[in-house]
Amino acid sequence: MKILAFGDSALLVNFEQKIDEATNQKVIDLATWLKTKSEVTYLIPAYCSLTVGFDTTKHKFEQLSQLIEAFDISDQTKQNEISKTIEIPVCYADEFALDLEDVMAQTGLSKAEIIKLHTHQVFKVYMLGFIAGFAYMGALPDQLKVSRKQQPRKVVHEGAVGLAGVQTGIYPTDAPGGWQIIGQCPTPMFDPSRAQPSYLQPGDVVQFKSISRQEFSALKAVSSNREVTHD
Repeated sequence: MKILAFGDSALLVNFEQKIDEATNQKVIDLATWLKTKSEVTYLIPAYCSLTVGFDTTKHKFEQLSQLIEAFDISDQTKQNEISKTIEIPVCYADEFALDLEDVMAQTGLSKAEIIKLHTHQVFKVYMLGFIAGFAYMGALPDQLKVSRKQQPRKVVHEGAVGLAGVQTGIYPTDAPGGWQIIGQCPTPMFDPSRAQPSYLQPGDVVQFKSISRQEFSALKAVSSNREVTHD
């Protein structure tokens, strides 16, 4: 763990510079612990680092650094409860699977095999980024590893489910993007009017569930009329 100054009112905690679940868990454990500390004003967890904001009128960089250095990650990990798996419905109908042909060509898999691999894997939310509410989830099975699109789309519609490298994610709003789109999710991923705007949070455990076009329409109608939350 290495602690660096990050502007005049934040510091950056770097762990091993690699993307894997063990390293990311250290980030999440530290962030969870720091949420209870009055010294902290905001936290931004990433794959292998954590940005920690603090009030410079009350605290100094050295003080916060000492607080973080005293944190026992191994002890915190032992205390963590097993996360509840959040089920995310996805419709893989052809009208939503815009890049399925490309994914099939890159992987050599059939549509049924792609859906099976995507729905049978349990994913961890590593971080939020790119746009508000976009959850980077991994890791995809090696068989589903695909490259980003050579020519990104100017607009990827809200709810689009994509693949890139060994990651998967859901676009929380209309935005430019270059991930390979294989389906559509009816559950809103971001709503600024909710108490917790981002439906998914770093550390969450997710599993996708394949639904029909009819089920998608029904769930979309329901989610449009109420706030979507999870425990």
